[in-house]
Amino acid sequence: MPHLGLVTLVVRDYDEAIAFYVNAVGFDLREDTCLEDGKRWVVVAPPGARETAVLLARAATPSQEVHVGQQTGGRVGWFLNTEEFDRDYERMCSAGVVFEEPPRHESYGKVAVFQDLYGNRWDLLELRPDRAPGQAGGPA
Repeated sequence: MPHLGLVTLVVRDYDEAIAFYVNAVGFDLREDTCLEDGKRWVVVAPPGARETAVLLARAATPSQEVHVGQQTGGRVGWFLNTEEFDRDYERMCSAGVVFEEPPRHESYGKVAVFQDLYGNRWDLLELRPDRAPGQAGGPA
């Protein structure tokens, strides 16, 4: 069955992005392959993720650079699901991740918005057991 394999996140620098997503957010570095012209194929993903991962792509042109940190126009663009919100929230806070708000309880579960190192907005989200990811009425 088709599924999303990778989503691209445009970054300023490969190494600083790897450090943030691996050390602060807790993702695994799945691949870091050198390509021609100084490009790299860098893939990170939450531990145990089987389908979707994040391709960290360094901005290569001025028009790409202006979108670093604003890839979704200021909206939350990524939803990091967890089964242990409090554990992950505390670990990420200790690692320097900037949360815009304290955790809150919504009809769909527990959530807090955080920013990556460039200002892109993410939800850290623990869904209620009776909610499926992407179900109507969830975070947006």
